[in-house]
Amino acid sequence: MRSDILNSILSELNGTSADIEASAILSTDGLMMASMLPAGMDEDRVGAMGAAMLSLGDRTSEELARGRLEQVLIKGEKGYVLMTHAGEESVLSVLAKPSARLGLIFLDVKRAAESIEKLL
Repeated sequence: MRSDILNSILSELNGTSADIEASAILSTDGLMMASMLPAGMDEDRVGAMGAAMLSLGDRTSEELARGRLEQVLIKGEKGYVLMTHAGEESVLSVLAKPSARLGLIFLDVKRAAESIEKLL
């Protein structure tokens, strides 16, 4: 039941922008809770990498006195990876196209993360 609602949130998020290519909800320890990933993308690998990046981001933000981590943004030549907390124990990860309008995606991701936090 809860996984159906999480998948529904991801489906709605992916539908808000043609620039969003995939999304996933992970636990902070790297376990996949729900995903809408491209075929052939390994969910376990995505979960492990997401947890590692968020952990590193948390520590960096703390050590450099930047306050509580809000998001991690990675830019590669083929697009973006955006990760943000969705409550204390979960993370929302989004893959976006290189031409993405990040302002709109940030807004959509924030709304989805708030919905996830309320559910979990």
